[in-house]
Amino acid sequence: MYITIQNILLIGSILLFLGIVAGQSSYKFGVPTLIFFLAIGMLAGSEGIGGIVFDNVATSKFIGIVALNFILFSGGMDTKWRSIKPIFWQGVSLSTLGVILTAFAVGWFVYLISDFSFLEGLLLGSIVASTDAAAVFSILRSNNLSLRNNLKPTLEMESGSNDPVAYLLMILFLNLLTDPGSSPWYFIPKFLLQIGLGALMGYIMGKITTLSVNKIKTGYTGLYPVLVVALMLFTYSFTDKLGGNGFLSVYIAAVYFGNQKTVHREIINSTLDGFAWLMQIVLFLTLGLQVFPTHVWAILGIGIAISAFLIFVARPLAVFVALSFSKVTFRSKMFISWVGLRGAAPIVFAMYPLMAGIEKANMIFNIVFFISFTSMVLQGSTLPMVARWLKVSLILPKSLLSRKEIDTKTELIEIVVPEHSILSNKPLININFPEDTRITMIRRGEEYLVPNGSTHLEPKDHLFILCKNSEQLRCFNPTWFGDEAV
Repeated sequence: MYITIQNILLIGSILLFLGIVAGQSSYKFGVPTLIFFLAIGMLAGSEGIGGIVFDNVATSKFIGIVALNFILFSGGMDTKWRSIKPIFWQGVSLSTLGVILTAFAVGWFVYLISDFSFLEGLLLGSIVASTDAAAVFSILRSNNLSLRNNLKPTLEMESGSNDPVAYLLMILFLNLLTDPGSSPWYFIPKFLLQIGLGALMGYIMGKITTLSVNKIKTGYTGLYPVLVVALMLFTYSFTDKLGGNGFLSVYIAAVYFGNQKTVHREIINSTLDGFAWLMQIVLFLTLGLQVFPTHVWAILGIGIAISAFLIFVARPLAVFVALSFSKVTFRSKMFISWVGLRGAAPIVFAMYPLMAGIEKANMIFNIVFFISFTSMVLQGSTLPMVARWLKVSLILPKSLLSRKEIDTKTELIEIVVPEHSILSNKPLININFPEDTRITMIRRGEEYLVPNGSTHLEPKDHLFILCKNSEQLRCFNPTWFGDEAV
């Protein structure tokens, strides 16, 4: 079956539905949900029961780049600076030194056991050097697990920042293969420029995104997530146009934006999270359609060997060396070593050699696909067991995962804004209320308003405020609201 304009929506909706339904079993078997979308795509492909012929690398690469932008931005928004600050240098070491060590270790092993040249081995190693922690946390949540010793923010930061480093290494070795006369020293300044410019543009665009969301009045709440998406795509494309790393700039912009006070925070977060899930689903379905299972079967032997070396040798070696300077415990290092799931990014990166037309491009793509698939199945399904075995997990009550419980100490108070309060005509986002404090409703005359960050306070507004405890209640000093108090 060939995809046409007439049937693409029908086929796409069916595949989405089947993938979501099949993905529910991930909660039972502990396998990442996205692997089911990959399997659905393979079953629907030219060698599956669906018979859909899809062999367009350029289209798959485009979908992959757009999807990675959404995935990185959504992950960056969820990364809180307070949580990653204590482990910042550990995360940086894992995402840089760890990626480089993994790439060279795998490259050396591939060179030893196959007819790959050392440079081709390094290309393959750099493609599979980055991890996918998004799949990890879906498994942890489904098994009621939480992690000790700052492991969660460490893995979050590593997964968010190691894709750009792996991408740069892949581009370096691909250029050396396509232009044998070039010197690797020529690419070092370009490498540093991409990292530096990517980080700088990410910081600048993070500030611009924050200012734009807070200052631009769209008139429609639903347009704020669209505004953020537009700025996100601009961040990637403009940084790439300047010669920087677009993936890194998107992640840093998202981390900055996610840690600032902005209006319509909840709708932006929920919408971007939905977009990220949709992009991941579309990406895995597309990658599944792109794969020919018989080609993957042909590299089964070497695929198993490389996958085993990556999981049991290269990843632990990279983690222990990258964290050798830190105070991370042996058990935590062992767990981080096991959380080396390979996901969508390596498969997307494997399309670059196909586009470049190098000799072993098809073999590299199939090996990378096999490694990612086996990594998600083997490591993903055993992750909760390993966490418990290493004693780095905390078992959470299911009630905490299924609903938000209201603390019995939470109190609802009412405060009236006086005539001459310094807070009159100020937007809520500019008022430094204490943490865990929320204005749930404003009564203005006979009207009741559900506020957001852009809502301006007016004299005689009745503020209904939720506070966690008496300490926070005392933060609401009557002098904030003038001489009158309620």
